[in-house]
Amino acid sequence: MSFPYKNVLLIGATAGIGLALAERMIENGIFVIGVGRRKERLDAFVAKHGADKAAASQFDITEFDKIEAWVKEITTTYPLIDVVIMNSGIQRTLDFTKPTAIDLPRTMQELGTNYTSYLYLITYLLPHLQSLAPKPTALVGVTSGLALVPLPRCGNYCATKAAMHSLLWSIRAQLSYDPLSQHIKVIEILPPAVQTELHSQQKELVAIGEGNIGIPVEQFTDEAWAGLTRGDEEIPVGIVKDRFDVTEEPRRAQFGRIVLAFMGKRK
Repeated sequence: MSFPYKNVLLIGATAGIGLALAERMIENGIFVIGVGRRKERLDAFVAKHGADKAAASQFDITEFDKIEAWVKEITTTYPLIDVVIMNSGIQRTLDFTKPTAIDLPRTMQELGTNYTSYLYLITYLLPHLQSLAPKPTALVGVTSGLALVPLPRCGNYCATKAAMHSLLWSIRAQLSYDPLSQHIKVIEILPPAVQTELHSQQKELVAIGEGNIGIPVEQFTDEAWAGLTRGDEEIPVGIVKDRFDVTEEPRRAQFGRIVLAFMGKRK
């Protein structure tokens, strides 16, 4: 099975795994609209690949009051967008043994970027994806293996990814029962630690020699792309695959029973 989508809106495309996924898709003939805050990186992305293969939109997804207007503009400019990949994320150390040292506004930035912004984006982008029926479309969320088993050092990051993981399950179930939305596939990619600036820009990790932890970006991209082209709905990568079914299969079975009880049998 191939990746059936041809026009990708990729949020968080200026670095790391987002940039790697964008470039892999372009290599496979997919037009990518990259979204990010850093204009110079977006300009370099388009210059490298050419305007016939890539476009860019500079936007800060934490400006919640501007998201609705931005979505209207981007879907009007690129009406053929058939898949949205939500990849932006930030990670902070959060140490509750030193509560007086916790910077709550900075910590809340993590919640806004990793979760709240996506509530807005999904709300405003779904009508566009619905309008393309019966053409296959998709909503892709990049969460983390830490959504399944948290890491104490960055508990808030883990919590935001767990919230997104749970939300994607609910959205998938809802859309699968809605005749106007059944053409929308809900996909989740769950990476392990990957060698990107998510870690290298954290002074706390660099100080203890862990600024470059994780698998190479190329390995992540190969495994994630393989899952996308297989048509998988859940794509655990690297070591996350080793614990995925152990943690998720019992929960998935319980969730399936709840969905059936509250939403009825699928027609």
